[in-house]
Parts: sequence; C-alpha cells; structure tokens
Amino acid sequence: QVQLEESGGGLVQPGGSLRLSCAASGHILSINATRWYRWYRQAPGKERDLVARINSGGLTNVAASVKGRFTISRDNAKNTVYLQMNSLKPEDTAVYYCNLLVSEATVEYDYWGQGTQVTVSS
Repeated sequence: QVQLEESGGGLVQPGGSLRLSCAASGHILSINATRWYRWYRQAPGKERDLVARINSGGLTNVAASVKGRFTISRDNAKNTVYLQMNSLKPEDTAVYYCNLLVSEATVEYDYWGQGTQVTVSS
C-alpha cells in the first residue's frame, strides 16, 4: 500500500507564494508502471478540480487558471512532488489534495493525501 503525506499549506497574503509538498511512501508493485502525480483543489461548495500533474517521465500539465503562476516538479530520490504557487490570489483559496495514479497493464491504483488548506487573504 502507498501513503501520501502532504505539507506546506497555510495562510498567505495576496501576491504571496507557497510551496506544497507530497511525499510518497510504501510499496509500489511494478517499477515499470506508469505513474502520474496530480494536485487537485476544492473550495467549499465547489467541484474538485485538477490543478497540475506530472508523470514518471517528467511530462507536466497545469490548469489554465494557474498557468504561469503554479509549477509542479518532482524529486525522485525523495519520492516527493512539489507544487510551487506564486502570485497567489484569493480565488486560489481551497483544500489542496495530492493524488498518485499508478497504471499497470492489468490494473490501476489511485491514492490520495489527506488534503491541506491554503487560504489567500489580507
């Protein structure tokens, strides 16, 4: 089983920066499996939306709403994925969730972190 541990959330003023971390631990059955690390966010009363993703080959995607402000990266040696958030806006306030999708030839596994609150306010 795989566990995801998130950190880095908190209160920040508009225009500020924050970096979220997601550390993965546990056993992944196949080293050859495709892996996508993804960041989602969900504001109260809103749908949970994909913010950014990065795969085991280094390919990245970010949502249009955060493009140019957010950057996703990874450190394979530490089994950790980061979300660097710059020029934060009040609209970025949400609970941010780390997700790991492991896709093998015959099965997929989907793991979630507990979520971390990000609040952008004066």
